[in-house]
Amino acid sequence: MTHTVHPYAHRLGVIRDWKSRWFAREKKSYRENIKVDETIRRFLAKRLRGTYTSGIEIERSENELRVILSTARPGLVIGRSGENAAKLRKELSETIHRAAPEDRRTLKFDIIEVRQPETDAAVVAYMVAEGLEKRMPFRRVLKQTVEKVIAAREVEGVRITVSGRLGGAEMSRKEEIKKGRIPLQTFRADIDFAHEKAHLPYGVIGIKVWIYRGNVYQDKRAPVRLPASEPVRG
Repeated sequence: MTHTVHPYAHRLGVIRDWKSRWFAREKKSYRENIKVDETIRRFLAKRLRGTYTSGIEIERSENELRVILSTARPGLVIGRSGENAAKLRKELSETIHRAAPEDRRTLKFDIIEVRQPETDAAVVAYMVAEGLEKRMPFRRVLKQTVEKVIAAREVEGVRITVSGRLGGAEMSRKEEIKKGRIPLQTFRADIDFAHEKAHLPYGVIGIKVWIYRGNVYQDKRAPVRLPASEPVRG
């Protein structure tokens, strides 16, 4: 039987790195760190909805907790003269303190801009959700989004799936649109995956996005070495 695996987890250690990077010395600190990580992700996902947030990465050292936020709209997150970022950092620090009162690490907050939003699955998924929440016809939203994504230079394939009470129908169903190729079983294939929810009056519509951005080769930057016996001609 076949098993469906998450495209990100499928490539961990090959072309992907972990989204939480730290080391726990004791079982208690491990449990606490996992709890804090989940609290941070839930808080930021709720607080930053609408800012096209792509990813949240967490790094821990002995005295520091660093949260790295990727967003396509950094201006909305930072605010005028950085007031939104300062407020968000304060709220996040209070949330972490409530979840783990004994954790005395200093909170560092980094914001990274996503240069090409059309090549990021999380941003594209939110674009689709935004269109559906504005009551636009779902087929038009899917078609326009796919055309916009495939027009990007880096993208070689895109697939978007929506499921739920599409168009307000009584019975839920699933619709899919695909362009290009999505090699899910190839480890070196750079496939970005994300899922999102569109909240509508008649229910929630689930959205899944796969974006294929070509293959990643580890030896791409390695210099080409010619055999010693072969002369080099310029």
